[in-house]
Order: sequence, then structure tokens, then C-alpha cells
Amino acid sequence: MNKNLVEQLEKDGFKHIYEWEDKPGTEYPPHSHKDRVSFYIIDGSLTFYIDNQVIELKKGDRFDVPVAKEHRAKVGPGGCSYLVGEMIEGDS
Repeated sequence: MNKNLVEQLEKDGFKHIYEWEDKPGTEYPPHSHKDRVSFYIIDGSLTFYIDNQVIELKKGDRFDVPVAKEHRAKVGPGGCSYLVGEMIEGDS
């Protein structure tokens, strides 16, 4: 794990931090989170859909998911790896 990114998530109060990887084209259907979830894109890309917005995320980007806001996502053609911070373990 990238020590600097882990430290930043810890500084921001995240209780559970882990790495995650998705295969190309993985789709996350509409869902929401009970508490704060943030992630850094370590490699690859992700398209995030929320409130009629399309947000393109790529390597190096951080995204703070709005609490309790329904959203969906689709992983790019090269897959995606993340460093995830969540306040409630299992909420992402």
C-alpha cells in the first residue's frame, strides 16, 4: 500500500483502509453508503454516475463518495485498483 495515501486517509479519520481491484468492465449497480467512503485510483480508471453527472476518474484521482447518495459506477477497459477508506467496515 502507498504509505502516504494510507496516512492521508487515516488523517481524514477513516477507520478501515484496504486495497481493492476490479476487472475491466465491472459494473456496480445503483447503491449508497451509510457513512463516509473515499478512494484513490492506484491504477486504471472508473466512471462514476451520480445526480445526472458523469465523473471520469483515473490514476492518481481521489473521490469522496457522498454519504447516503445513490450512485453507480463502471470500471474502465484496463481494470482498476483502489485504495479505499471507509468509516464502517464493509460499507463500500
